[in-house]
Amino acid sequence: MTTPLYKKTAREIRDAVRSGAVTATAVTEAHLARIAEVDPKVDAFTQIWTDEALAQAAAVDAKVKQGVDPGPMAGVPVGVKELICTRTGKTTCASKILENFRSPYDATIIKKLDAAGAIFLGKVNMDEFAMGSSTERSTLKTTKNPWNLKCVPGGSSGGSAAAISADECAMAIGSDTGGSIRQPAALCGCVGIKPTYGRVSRYGLVAFASSLDQIGPLTKNVEDAALSLNTLCGRDPLDATSADLPVPDFTKALTGDVKGLRVGLPKEYFTEALNAEMREKVEAAVDVFRRGGAEIVPVSLPHTDYAIATYYIICTAEASANLARFDGVRYGYRHPGAKTVEEMYVLSKSEAFGPEVRRRIMLGTYVLSSGYYDAYYLKAQKVRRLIKKDFDDAFEQCDFVMGPTSPIPSFEFGAKTENPLEMYLADIYTISVNLATLPGISIPCGLTASGLPAGLQMIGRPFGEETLLRAAHCYEQTSGITLGEPPIA
Repeated sequence: MTTPLYKKTAREIRDAVRSGAVTATAVTEAHLARIAEVDPKVDAFTQIWTDEALAQAAAVDAKVKQGVDPGPMAGVPVGVKELICTRTGKTTCASKILENFRSPYDATIIKKLDAAGAIFLGKVNMDEFAMGSSTERSTLKTTKNPWNLKCVPGGSSGGSAAAISADECAMAIGSDTGGSIRQPAALCGCVGIKPTYGRVSRYGLVAFASSLDQIGPLTKNVEDAALSLNTLCGRDPLDATSADLPVPDFTKALTGDVKGLRVGLPKEYFTEALNAEMREKVEAAVDVFRRGGAEIVPVSLPHTDYAIATYYIICTAEASANLARFDGVRYGYRHPGAKTVEEMYVLSKSEAFGPEVRRRIMLGTYVLSSGYYDAYYLKAQKVRRLIKKDFDDAFEQCDFVMGPTSPIPSFEFGAKTENPLEMYLADIYTISVNLATLPGISIPCGLTASGLPAGLQMIGRPFGEETLLRAAHCYEQTSGITLGEPPIA
């Protein structure tokens, strides 16, 4: 039986389009039909760009017909997170305050993907301004987990992960400030990689916390993640924080071998906070690496317990500064009943920002205020340095750190929305990676008894994506783990 085009990987699509075996138009039409079929159940897409996508596909097909190189991502259908600036459609950040905002420019990664021949199917859902771990904070719609429509897809890149899991696109763009690529990838059973801070340009990413944000891909497998990074990575003069380093061919790191690699297991990641089924899946993964010839090394990250407090001081402080621009004056929602400038600020922001965004702005403003800056923000930055040193010390003993991506599998809608702290704890294993500006990848490592995916996380040295991809690919190829199909079709 022939595999439907919408089930093929990005690499398979790229190779077929470049060889002329299939047209980019046929691939695009197949994915648009798939979106029409399953997205009413999943609600991953917030905008569908049918005409624009078909026009892009036609341009790729014309290049192939003319014998012109159509690019390394030729014909690959992509979903774009709502906080990536695009001239096509709107860039809403899933917030009322930007409900009608149209960007006058494309983000750098959009230009790169376009030049590489990718096809943009539209925008995908997220937590408002990327502040959340379940995509329940979107003002646009509620995205469901394809593995159980009563459960969350994770967040904030929940739309990206759900779209991949439901075969609505072959690649999706996400952003990761504290786990927002890796955690939804884990909960939806796909691959998500957060590159090293500076590896991918943030120009055109609407900022949440500028020292933590990083753009990355969500894909169906590790090979596609490597292929995607080849296009996304690189120095950008429009982003002063992007690293001036050469971009390797990440696909060459996929050797299928982990012999000799040292795998660090942090004791802090295997406490009572870890769900028993998750522990079982991760321990089984450790055995796969051991059998493959890797050396398993116990390590310690002693400041892990301080990571959540540190993160929520730093990220809220930066959010307070970044979101000050949405004042109802230059762009964004303006309350129609405001009679004074002060009323305009208060009413516009109070109505247009959701409760989680308001909470974080208030917390951030407080920790930056006079008399509290040193006690909170400055101290948090010092602890951040200690967290970074924990990883530096660990990497003297191992090549990468491994553990669970999330302490729990996906949960039902509403289960954690009344308790923000409980929601924050869902990111305990991911936020340290952002604080330490390291690369991290999440890959599926099985299903729980209730049929929900579990995620395995690997954390590497700065700019050590090749090692992570090598290890993740080997596990994917040798573990025998196949999740099967989510029960949405």
